[in-house]
Amino acid sequence: MAGKFEISKRSNGEFQFNLKAGNGQVILTSEGYTQMAGCSNGIESVRKHSADDKFFQRKTAKDGSPYFTLVAGNGQVIGRSEMYSGNAACENGIASVKANAPDAAVVDLTAA
Repeated sequence: MAGKFEISKRSNGEFQFNLKAGNGQVILTSEGYTQMAGCSNGIESVRKHSADDKFFQRKTAKDGSPYFTLVAGNGQVIGRSEMYSGNAACENGIASVKANAPDAAVVDLTAA
């Protein structure tokens, strides 16, 4: 099963997307967007930037858990991963974004 972007609305009314792997696991979550157009642009930015490893920033949370962010060419964060149990799992998450993002379908859950 292929990955997909799911667009939803936050409780504050902002739009966000989650990139899900084929198994349904969330592998990247966006920031909030005030307009649907901004959210759609964010998805296209993920598609564009996920092909190049230089746009993935590997980070460590305060509790020591590794995670990553995907940034645009201007350094703005496009999306953030979950916290991982170790560096190998984090690298697998990055590989999953690279594999799923380019051809992922977009599902708009706000229209339901």
